[in-house]
Amino acid sequence: MPHTLLISHPMLGPMQAGLEAQGYRVLRRWEMGEGDAAAVEAIVHAGEIVLAPEFLQSLPRLKLIANVSVGYDGVDVPWCRARGIEVTHADGLNAEDVADHALGLLIGAWRNIVAGDQMVRAGRWNNADRMGPRPGLKGRKVGIMGLGHIGAAVARRAEAFGMVVSWWGPNPKPDAAWPRAQSLLALAEGSDILVVACRADAANRQAVNAQVIEAVGPRGMIVNVARGSIVDEDALIAALKDGRLGRAALDVFAQEPTPAERWEGVPGTVLTPHSAGGTVDSLPSMIGQTFENLRRHFAGEALLSPVSA
Repeated sequence: MPHTLLISHPMLGPMQAGLEAQGYRVLRRWEMGEGDAAAVEAIVHAGEIVLAPEFLQSLPRLKLIANVSVGYDGVDVPWCRARGIEVTHADGLNAEDVADHALGLLIGAWRNIVAGDQMVRAGRWNNADRMGPRPGLKGRKVGIMGLGHIGAAVARRAEAFGMVVSWWGPNPKPDAAWPRAQSLLALAEGSDILVVACRADAANRQAVNAQVIEAVGPRGMIVNVARGSIVDEDALIAALKDGRLGRAALDVFAQEPTPAERWEGVPGTVLTPHSAGGTVDSLPSMIGQTFENLRRHFAGEALLSPVSA
């Protein structure tokens, strides 16, 4: 009898053929029929999407949630483990790609590359704009919130551009190559550019609040490649409109997809559709790790990449 998996979201639908080729029976959450819940033994999941405990309780045979993503903030891990449900994720597999994207957003916004492209295409090229250049990157202070795989990769890239790197996270890292600020607010106050690169959890929800945003200031910029929940998006938009924050470059949002009208008339922004971690290099590795976690789970072997906390 084949093991039964549940794909949690349509974006993961393309994985179905590969899972079925491995001999699994695959259900889709958005097409579940009567009686399907009783058969589900594992969920293939995108970690940013909330899996409510009420739904999980309806799956009596569930023993594994295998996140294809690195993040797993939509899963209540302690709740799951208290009920014998293991949780895995793609441990650090797309950090270099996310860091590349972060630097792309940073450069594109700071140096007006995206705005310049739009200007040329709209026939608005004029010498006055050309003679009002932005500052360069060399010597600018970049503060990184979170020095995990992604944060460290961003730091290395920023250093290559001659930027001065510091960071903050709740846990000291004595071996870190860059100085740790006393607090997130202190990091923001001392940075030209604040890059949000930490794992999202309940403790840092809207940690980048109005006070932190204003500390970055009218000449500064915030880059977010972590999760939209970490930034108070309403406060960020208000600060951009009022000129209390200079720029923002975002790959993640409070609601995804983010409504286009929410950003209409918001100045100084470069926006991408949560695409930082998805490349032809990282996605096969992330999917492969998910397949291996499933195989090990059903074989009774140690999981390859369980969530550590």
